[in-house]
Amino acid sequence: MFDFLDVPAHGAYELVSLIASATGTAAAIVLFTAAVRLLLHPLARSAIRGEKARAALAPQATKLREKHKKNPERMQRELLALYQDNGVSMFAGCLPMLLQIPVFMVLYRLFTAGSFDGTPNNLLSDVLFGAPLGSHFFSSGADVFVFLGLFAALLVVGYFASRAMPEETPKFLRLLPFGTSFAVAVIPLAAGLYLLTTTTWTVLERAYLRR
Repeated sequence: MFDFLDVPAHGAYELVSLIASATGTAAAIVLFTAAVRLLLHPLARSAIRGEKARAALAPQATKLREKHKKNPERMQRELLALYQDNGVSMFAGCLPMLLQIPVFMVLYRLFTAGSFDGTPNNLLSDVLFGAPLGSHFFSSGADVFVFLGLFAALLVVGYFASRAMPEETPKFLRLLPFGTSFAVAVIPLAAGLYLLTTTTWTVLERAYLRR
């Protein structure tokens, strides 16, 4: 279903393999993921800037919604005027986040696919503390303690991600950061290592940009 990602994923595979020749595969996954996130940092900065701009106008927007709640068309016009007068898009922060999705899809494909157009993904044949990077939590021979350690690390990162959410965030949304922890049970170890790296980066990056 995701075969269309094989071309960019294969290119990323070559880069990670090059790094792995000097650092080892597990370290290469971490370094490559961090490098990609660094390249995407301008988009993240733009997204946070948009969020801050919308947050600054939130009190005025709330008043307009309350004032014109019986007239949705008038409310939309007033909200649009409010954002335009302040040079802020109603969707500020959304576009930069959407632009990052294809990159994350390629990286996820890189660390889960067994091959790309017939070329074996040898990254998954390496090991981390004895556990093959292509193994799953329930697969035979996998070192369960490696997965448990990864699970615990993702829980910690999820906790800080949840704590960093705005106070008005609904409770069920605060649980979303913990979802990556449970994904460890069904994805290859390499993908779990990628998730840990990218989610940790996200937490630290957002804390830095929102300081």
